[in-house]
Amino acid sequence: MLIAVFAPFLAPFHPVDDADLMVSDEPPSMEYLFGTDNQGRDVLSRVIYGARISLSVGLISQLFNTIIGVVLGLSAGFFGKWWDDLVMGLTNIMLSIPSLIFALAVMALMGPGLFNVFLALGLTNWSYTCRITRSQTLTARNQDYVKAATALGYSKIRIMFTQVLPNIAGPILVIATLGVAGAILLEASLSFLGLGVQPPTPSWGGMLSAAREQLFTAPWISIFPGVAIFITVLGLNLLGDGLRDILDPHTSTQRG
Repeated sequence: MLIAVFAPFLAPFHPVDDADLMVSDEPPSMEYLFGTDNQGRDVLSRVIYGARISLSVGLISQLFNTIIGVVLGLSAGFFGKWWDDLVMGLTNIMLSIPSLIFALAVMALMGPGLFNVFLALGLTNWSYTCRITRSQTLTARNQDYVKAATALGYSKIRIMFTQVLPNIAGPILVIATLGVAGAILLEASLSFLGLGVQPPTPSWGGMLSAAREQLFTAPWISIFPGVAIFITVLGLNLLGDGLRDILDPHTSTQRG
């Protein structure tokens, strides 16, 4: 994340403008630490700037997913009845559709582009957050603090967002963190298929797609974006596991 924020200061070259065909497909060296691609652009600089695209897509799309999932799950678990049946039916439909297939369908309708990637991924994985939020709400709504808030005359909306939501935020935070990693993989898959961020804008998936034909002649073009995806997704998954251990009282008790 720090590399993405400070990309202009860390990248030795401009990822798009500094192209020199005289040094195309150069292997890693002291001048080009990650080598160059077929247009003579520095792979290291493109990997650094690609972190901006991947992390922004992961964070923003997962923010949309979390908001949709929390609102639907919180209201379904708290109000119940026909609204609960409707939300759970819609959630089951979304869970039955593979995320990549749904994202591909949305991108096929709207066309490639960064904004459409945000929209497609932002409507993809909210069902997991919705299910977890609903299950936690079903437990929390019977707690004494909810009954006390009801006796004090709090409105249902106020109870949901000021009493229930803060007490179930732990599991939601964990699933949101893990969802960022999944969104980054989905964005890389869409870019690899040519439906994500369009060239010459650097993205890790797009770099992998462009390097397919040079996998054996210039492997460094595909190795370094792949390693960047691997490290980022692994780090986010470990962060999610760590948050789960910290926020889960049962796990904390056993560890203590």
